[in-house]
Amino acid sequence: MTLRRHLLALALLSSTALGAHAQAVLKVATDATFPPMEFFENNQRTGFDTELVEAIGKQMGRKIEWVDIDFKGLIPALVSKRVDMAVSAIYITDERKKVVDFTEPYYAGGLVAMVKADNATIKGPADLAGKKVSVQVGTKSVSYLKEAHPKAQLVEVEKNQEMFNLVDIGRSDAAVTGKPAAYQYVRTRPGLKVLPEQLTTEEYGMALRKDSPELTKAVNEAIAMLKANGSYAAIVKKWFPATP
Repeated sequence: MTLRRHLLALALLSSTALGAHAQAVLKVATDATFPPMEFFENNQRTGFDTELVEAIGKQMGRKIEWVDIDFKGLIPALVSKRVDMAVSAIYITDERKKVVDFTEPYYAGGLVAMVKADNATIKGPADLAGKKVSVQVGTKSVSYLKEAHPKAQLVEVEKNQEMFNLVDIGRSDAAVTGKPAAYQYVRTRPGLKVLPEQLTTEEYGMALRKDSPELTKAVNEAIAMLKANGSYAAIVKKWFPATP
């Protein structure tokens, strides 16, 4: 009987340890193809979102386990409980709020149009009518253009890089994407420009499941702490030193 009690105690201790270990991991889905927000450089994961989430994990005492998924699959992965959180320059929208919760906005962004530097026919949003405009499937750019500029000819691609490449080689007249990514790209690729008139003003949020309000609260508290202690400002300054 004593041996049985001893074995039972060991089993309970092991179970508790495993549970604590599992709880210490925060599984975060991302599409790491969107510099400067999240991307790979020299086979290392980096970017604004990446550093911010790692800082949040440290603040919470949770290890971040990254899960790479195409952008259009981020919300489904969250809803199906494959991950705990999704962070990938995701705009907070009413449509998305129907199926997931969001943290407080952690950065202001918005959509812009990018064209070749010598393009004289597209000077503003109204000029997108009748033009080929590349967009990443599943993003706000798609729904925005369909509603605001229905005469634009959408060219939907899977990856952010493909969208820019099409403009680069002249197969698209413009690309519509998030402001940080567009300015980052034109800094590294001469011959392209971002139109000065911003198309929309949006806010980025970290998406979490509706059945985990305590986790959403904890992430919000961690973000608030990072803002209070100066860590958030340091990450912003590193990644957006001169973005308009």
